[in-house]
Amino acid sequence: MSDLDLIIDLHRNGDRLGPGNETMTRRALDLTGLDATQALRVADLGCGTGASTLVLAEALPQAQITAVDLHPAFLERLHQRAAAAGVANRIDAVTASMDALPAPVQPFDLLWSEGSIYTVGFAEGLRAWRSLLKPGGMVAVSEITWTTRERPAEIDVHWRREYPGIATAAEKVAVIAACGYTPLGFFLLPPTCWMESYYQPMLDRLEEFLVRHHHTAQAVIGIAPMTLS
Repeated sequence: MSDLDLIIDLHRNGDRLGPGNETMTRRALDLTGLDATQALRVADLGCGTGASTLVLAEALPQAQITAVDLHPAFLERLHQRAAAAGVANRIDAVTASMDALPAPVQPFDLLWSEGSIYTVGFAEGLRAWRSLLKPGGMVAVSEITWTTRERPAEIDVHWRREYPGIATAAEKVAVIAACGYTPLGFFLLPPTCWMESYYQPMLDRLEEFLVRHHHTAQAVIGIAPMTLS
């Protein structure tokens, strides 16, 4: 079993695969100013097991949502959750990479991407996704961002190695404008979005995961980048 297979197995039963929570998703949706009574076309890119997808389906009751993820195991879990929530008929799951998306039959009113655009690159994703939007369409993303101008050297070196696109919020806003969008606003996710909503639930799944994989060295190594980052 590869490290990727292990990471997928660790996360496949998680409700959220990245930092955030329902309150923050709704706050970002409010910034778009979209009319929730309209029959909107929405795409949740890098949807994972559907944390944002399900909130959007509830908040936009007339919307048809295309949920995109590269990993079928996550989409299977999303389908189960959507069925339990009674919104499966308004969610279409698509297995695809975010940098190789199929052209939509109709352009989208809203593109959503929480905790996933980094996999293709912030500017790269924004540029590639413009062709999926209708005129006046909206994009909402979350992105790892420096909150200070100066950091301890070891932290700076680590993140510039792991994600060269990391930058301050002001620099990210400039990138948004350079990619042809008009920035409407941004906000920082509170620490609870990391600890309570993401890391703690993952730790709660960890012992069962290790038992399932017999506490092998590969299982421990495979999860290390996810638990220590």
